[in-house]
Amino acid sequence: MNEDTLSGEAAAARLAAGEPLDQVLDVADPGAWTSLDLGVRAWAWYRPGELPDRAWVEGRGQVPRSAGAWGRGLFGLVRQRSGSGRVEPAHAETAIESRLALALCHPDGRTREAALARAAGYPALLPLVVVRSADWAAPVRARARELLPARLDVDTAVSLASLILRIGRRDRGAYGVELLGEVLRQASPRGRLASLFVHPDRAVRRFAYRLACEEGLLSPGRLARTAAWDDDVVVQTLCAEAALAVVREDGDHDDVLEPLLAARNPRARSAGVTALRRAGRAGRAREFLVDRSALVRACARYVVRQSGTEPLPLYRNLCADASDPALPPGAAIGLAECGERADADLLYPLLTHPAPQVRARAVAGLRTLEVTDVERLRPLLDDPAPAVVREATAALLPSAALLPDAYLTRRLAPESPRHVRAAAFRLLDARGGIVRLRAAVGLLDDPDGKLRTRAARSAAAWYPAAVSADAEGGELLERARRLLQSGC
Repeated sequence: MNEDTLSGEAAAARLAAGEPLDQVLDVADPGAWTSLDLGVRAWAWYRPGELPDRAWVEGRGQVPRSAGAWGRGLFGLVRQRSGSGRVEPAHAETAIESRLALALCHPDGRTREAALARAAGYPALLPLVVVRSADWAAPVRARARELLPARLDVDTAVSLASLILRIGRRDRGAYGVELLGEVLRQASPRGRLASLFVHPDRAVRRFAYRLACEEGLLSPGRLARTAAWDDDVVVQTLCAEAALAVVREDGDHDDVLEPLLAARNPRARSAGVTALRRAGRAGRAREFLVDRSALVRACARYVVRQSGTEPLPLYRNLCADASDPALPPGAAIGLAECGERADADLLYPLLTHPAPQVRARAVAGLRTLEVTDVERLRPLLDDPAPAVVREATAALLPSAALLPDAYLTRRLAPESPRHVRAAAFRLLDARGGIVRLRAAVGLLDDPDGKLRTRAARSAAAWYPAAVSADAEGGELLERARRLLQSGC
């Protein structure tokens, strides 16, 4: 049984005891309402007599038999009426609201349908009306859909948007989503709707911005700024596309293009770069040929080519001076992305560039060109920059067998920088055979937890096919077994 169902069962028990709804549930959390819906049905399997039935909902029956006992014994919310034998709640309306919440989640559809008619007088139960609008029983669903439009104004739609969209993912949940859209179309983007643009639930933000784009509620400049700063890729794409729909060659669109071109996220920047051609500013795309994002670089190359310029000579000119301290790191990888294997001659001098970002991109470029010179890349395994060592390791992995065992093993020493040790073990692990096992066993009691974990996995997965009769292999396996059993 999942956690949602368990929390819903606990909530059902407390509501049956007469506790107030807002003390049992976090009423602002949509998950609390769906958990209650699941939990009541699960709870009903072994406490069927404690749920309010249809007769009680319609005023023809008594309070469920356990509600008074629970309230009197645990919560002090009920009092005994003298001479009647019935249990009356001290706070009657609160208890009725709690039991109606249970009835709205009852396993019996007739009880749920009856509870909907009575729930109209309890605004706090509106979230459960939303849940029932996607009910699997058609009469219940129809009754909830009769009630919901009259109760859902702009304020309640904003507060229930997250729950409505969650229910909207169900098979019969489209009605609530459509109703939400109709109601929110009446809201001002500067009023209640504005709170949805910064809602913590990304589904709500997506819905609000999609609605704003369809209805033209926000200016292109505002949409461009949103695409630049929002952290959700769907919102970025929605807003960027809507903002760029107005960009034409005969207009001034700085309010749209500048936020996109300066955005931190690559999706927005790439959209802005692509729009430069439409805006008649293709020449500006050249500065994005060396962008840190591969997507943006690709878009810049497209725009530059469409303007009649081949980007490859531009990259070659940038990389020609390996001593230039201002060389952008993107120039090296950009050259490789559209260059030829012969362009490796321009990348090799960049392996000693003073900027670590340039060195790392130069190695990545060589790997992109599928050019690997082991002797030239080997010194980079001792580079002080972890990014450079990672790139060099990735480039050398296919050639790990060409690296001397002793050369790599020395770099496993505790005094070596951590990124150097990690790279050395990764290459030794790629070697396989007894070399891999020897390196793994040597790190099983290493003080570095991550290296120790990787070594343990490598040792546990080692298969001694080639050295099954080797004495050293047997000794290493035995040592590995003892260390692994001891918890090292």
